[in-house]
Amino acid sequence: MLRSMYAGISGMKNFQTKLDVIGNNIANVNTYGYKKSRVTFKDLVSQEIAGATSPSFERGGTNPQQVGLGATVGSIDTVQTQGSMNTTGRPLDLAISGDGFFIVNEGAQNYYTRAGNFYIDQNGMLVNSEGMRVLGYGVDNNGSIVENQLSILHIGNEIIQQPETDSLTVVGNLDASQFINTTDGNPTANPTQSLDFKIFDANGIEHQATITFNNPGSSAVPNKTDQYYVKSLDFSISVAGSGTTQSGNITFGSDGTINNFSLGSDPVTFTFNGNPVEINKEAIDFSALTAHDATGTADVVGDVAELSGYQIGSSGEISAVLSTGDVQLLGQIALADFNNPGGLEKAGGNLYSMTNNSGVAEIAVPGDGIGSLLPATLEMSNVDLATAFTEMIVAERGFQANTRIITTSDQILQELVNLKR
Repeated sequence: MLRSMYAGISGMKNFQTKLDVIGNNIANVNTYGYKKSRVTFKDLVSQEIAGATSPSFERGGTNPQQVGLGATVGSIDTVQTQGSMNTTGRPLDLAISGDGFFIVNEGAQNYYTRAGNFYIDQNGMLVNSEGMRVLGYGVDNNGSIVENQLSILHIGNEIIQQPETDSLTVVGNLDASQFINTTDGNPTANPTQSLDFKIFDANGIEHQATITFNNPGSSAVPNKTDQYYVKSLDFSISVAGSGTTQSGNITFGSDGTINNFSLGSDPVTFTFNGNPVEINKEAIDFSALTAHDATGTADVVGDVAELSGYQIGSSGEISAVLSTGDVQLLGQIALADFNNPGGLEKAGGNLYSMTNNSGVAEIAVPGDGIGSLLPATLEMSNVDLATAFTEMIVAERGFQANTRIITTSDQILQELVNLKR
């Protein structure tokens, strides 16, 4: 058989591969963080017909005579150029400007990605669209970043460092019928009502607290038939573990609302393992408390900081915005870089895995010798449609040219067969 026929076949296979790569690039033109691929070709071994000769005194040297046997795929490269940026306005969308990859974890395996569309799962963990957990640096008990120790990042109420309690607000209604007999106005037996709530020390440690109200025995209701209310109540504030109870008295007006309250000491001081928590009298608010003969709705509010929002900076620091107005650091996103990013293996789902030729991942925080983050932004695919379509035309014509080689070789073989009739 003619060598040209096999050379044409190899060329057709190569351009088929090139079209496959181009098609995949075009399919991912809108895939966030996608990096395009390219194909390079190289020639196959050449058959030597005549070797090279050295020049002599009488004659000059001659070059070798070789016939190539076709081409093959030289490489399929991942082109790690920067994609364009798309502003989304979504706080959990992140783009990397410069080098680096986000690190996500699935079990014992770490993967790397440029796609920064992240989410928060039911447990407050930061995850990608596949549910893989985003890795970074957590914070210690002092709220400082713990460097050089990758961990899963959390954004949720369960990890918020609660601020030290410095105020108490009591709202709602205390049911007067629990303190007095609404028929004769005399105090009832065991006239107490308690409200349980939480208090936090300077270390953010939670303690159970109780406010207990009781009728001192001299506060009968007025002679009214349409509404009863308590004239006066004693109260005590106690916190488990502090060994301290602070007492006071509340007086109500003729409409059942607060007139005044007194406190045994100011400030109220609770001590936990030598750590005092002080609440000034001015910070104890009973102004929204009533004591009517109606359903009891009293409660202590505003004593726990809740997560009301979050923000991520260009250096990857994740901060929680609390209901108290405070801002608390929750962690920092880490990035990975490689000596040879082109050596990473595509694992699907916008993910890469490390290979023997990529080098070991070098971990750093954004901006520290590595790319920085653009919050509320996503990196688009780096596929250029104009270039992709041009390359597709080149591949198509190359494929057609190789088919002509085969048909021409076939015609020559047909002529050879027809020599003997």
